[in-house]
Amino acid sequence: APWYTRRARKDAIQQSRAVTRGQIYEQLVPYLPDFEFNPKDAQFLGKPVDFVVFDGLDEGDLRRIVFVEVKTGVSTLTTRERRVRDAIRSGRVEWTEIRVAGNSRIGLAK
Repeated sequence: APWYTRRARKDAIQQSRAVTRGQIYEQLVPYLPDFEFNPKDAQFLGKPVDFVVFDGLDEGDLRRIVFVEVKTGVSTLTTRERRVRDAIRSGRVEWTEIRVAGNSRIGLAK
């Protein structure tokens, strides 16, 4: 293969490894010493934010719900992450319940 094809493949492999390392690191964050929350209270989402922390829930005293985005180095928030942050900060957060009848079959019409 020409040098530029080999170079493109090598770059793609390195990028893929970096993304994989980042994904693994994100999931390990609750178990690192600097994580200020109980790891049992952290629920990994990955997208559009890394975690939702139900602070205190494990002890039976839910103090707050915190959305957590993990960044390393000089990385910045994506447009989607900024939109989520802004919605949370402006109070555009709600609760809803979806109830499904116990005898219904999802996706099947009668």
